[in-house]
Amino acid sequence: DGYRNTNQVSDDYRYQDGNYDAHNDGYYRGRDEPVQEEDAQSDVTEGHDEDDEVYEGEYQGIPHPDDIKEKQKKRAPAVDDEYRDRADLMAERMEDEEQLAHQYENIIEECGHGRFQWTLFFVLGLALMADGVEVFVVGFVLPSAEKDMCLSSSNKGMLGLIVYLGMMVGAVLLGGLADKLGRKQCLIISLAINAAFAFLSSFVQGYGFFLFCRLISGLGIGGTLPIVFAYFSEFLSREKRGEHLSWLCMFWMIGGIYASAMAWSIIPHYGWGFSMGTKYHFHSWRVFVLVCALPCIASLVALKFMPESPRFLLEIGKHDEAWMILKQVHDTNMRAKGEPERVFTVSYIKTPKQVDEFIEIQSSTGTWYQRWLVRITTTLKQVWDNVLYCLTAQYRMNTLMLAVVWFTMALSYYGLIVWFPDMIRYLQDEAYESRVKIFDEEEVSHFTFNFTLENQIHRNGEYRNDKFIGMKFKEVRFEDSLFEDCYFEDVRSSETFFENCTVISTVFYNTDPGCSCCCEHKFINCRLINSTFMKEKEGCHIDFEEDNDFLIYLVSFLGSLSVLPGNIISALLMDKIGRIKMIGGSMLISAVCCFFLFFGNSESAMIGWQCLFCGASIAAWNALDVITVELYPTDKRATAFGILNGLCKFGAILGNSIFSSFVGITKVVPILLASSALVGGGLLALRLPETREQVLM
Repeated sequence: DGYRNTNQVSDDYRYQDGNYDAHNDGYYRGRDEPVQEEDAQSDVTEGHDEDDEVYEGEYQGIPHPDDIKEKQKKRAPAVDDEYRDRADLMAERMEDEEQLAHQYENIIEECGHGRFQWTLFFVLGLALMADGVEVFVVGFVLPSAEKDMCLSSSNKGMLGLIVYLGMMVGAVLLGGLADKLGRKQCLIISLAINAAFAFLSSFVQGYGFFLFCRLISGLGIGGTLPIVFAYFSEFLSREKRGEHLSWLCMFWMIGGIYASAMAWSIIPHYGWGFSMGTKYHFHSWRVFVLVCALPCIASLVALKFMPESPRFLLEIGKHDEAWMILKQVHDTNMRAKGEPERVFTVSYIKTPKQVDEFIEIQSSTGTWYQRWLVRITTTLKQVWDNVLYCLTAQYRMNTLMLAVVWFTMALSYYGLIVWFPDMIRYLQDEAYESRVKIFDEEEVSHFTFNFTLENQIHRNGEYRNDKFIGMKFKEVRFEDSLFEDCYFEDVRSSETFFENCTVISTVFYNTDPGCSCCCEHKFINCRLINSTFMKEKEGCHIDFEEDNDFLIYLVSFLGSLSVLPGNIISALLMDKIGRIKMIGGSMLISAVCCFFLFFGNSESAMIGWQCLFCGASIAAWNALDVITVELYPTDKRATAFGILNGLCKFGAILGNSIFSSFVGITKVVPILLASSALVGGGLLALRLPETREQVLM
């Protein structure tokens, strides 16, 4: 019986007029036998694979041809990989990545979209919110900080641009590291740097140290944008990706609203602070800086409970860790849907061939800093190789076109959002100056001033034996005037100057115009004869609330809120009309909005056009984020996004510098520059490849 031929075997197991069926357990039964219940079938078939089907020759001990090939493959790589050309290894890796991309898409679809993705959505949303807050912080604190730290015009300009400079470097550096060290790890590093230095910047007193803290804080937050979008996209299926990445963009808007609301409610309350002696002052604007670090801290804490991207882990060959995370995603979503009995059916996931080599020095070799130096230099070299890879023939055109679109969008958008408040402030100043009161050749003696003088010019006046006690000067100018035997005590001033004046036998006690740091630029070409400065105030001091503070906060608040309709529309239509049409259409509509700025000759008109411009342009930003994620493979995704976002911040620096220089001179140049940049970028965007039907490579 042990030597029966094949015909005998096949006769025993042959089909007879369709009355026998092959079952998954390897036995054949008649059709009239009762069918097993579904649960019993799943128990029987669990762990069974179609590739393990019994083939006829196996009964005779004849190996299957596929088994022979597999054994040959297992023997060959151990020897051949050392001698194979790198191009061959890369070609094999590319083939593996393509298989993985399609398999991973099916796995994500099996895991479903549910509680896990929504939890990650809010955690990463807080990180994106921190990025939005960072853009607005310096602009809101600048008017108060310039008085608190005696900033010159050049210092103010540098403080406004230093954050963008840090964000530009951070986007490239941390984005590149995220492709080598992992999404979660690099995002934690990024948020930790931002939180630490933002917190520190609220306490430092000197301008140089404050500038350094904001630079490093910007460097940290610069890495969040490329990492957040790469991280979240790798948990989304193709059908959900465009929509939910667009919903995620709303947190940037929420960050702007949060910063505006906090500035509005905290900064004007100058009493919300404390002083330690005469040299350390913690004013309300520092409280605002502290509060703005809260979204970053909250995201940092919540991120500790989130897993690494399984797509990244598969890319570096960590199959088991990736499988466990995907099972966690599946089980979390199924439990939330009330289907905890659903089994995660994936048993094996394709991992790409590992080509990169990481040089590791043994603990017994060299010193600790030599080992770390090798690790750091090797990692940075791999990051640089990734940067160069984005400019290879396969991706060069897409990278260059995206770079132009990102740059033109940033130049116009960031330039205009700085130009709008400056123009509104300029219109306010013009209206304020038109109401100035001029006093010529007045003579005042033995009089006590204990009230506020505002928006006045005093020319050729004489003030003898007068007292200025506990009063405020706001926008007051004394020209060619005489002060003799006068007494100034507890006087605060804002934009007040003494020009070509003679000050004789006058005492300044605890007074702004008499403090050492203000004396030089407040007394212009003045003669001070036998005058005394007593109990000088240390440093410059915040005076009192400007009337236009409220409007500036309101403008930023409305500008941030106005993008809400654009966010909703872009999220709902992103997967229907595609990324390319969204970018092109949004940029062209924004360019049209720019032309109408020629008719904005009032504060209300400027606010209205700003809201319209921000609402129209946000769809292009969202679509740019989505298409940048989808155009590049997993091991280059965060690097490419970081490069393009770094270029975006460079465009923001140029836009801020160029547009602000034309405030009060002409509106033509900023409007034409923004419009032409948007039209050029929008038309070029139409030549990019559409990615909405594409799986993540």
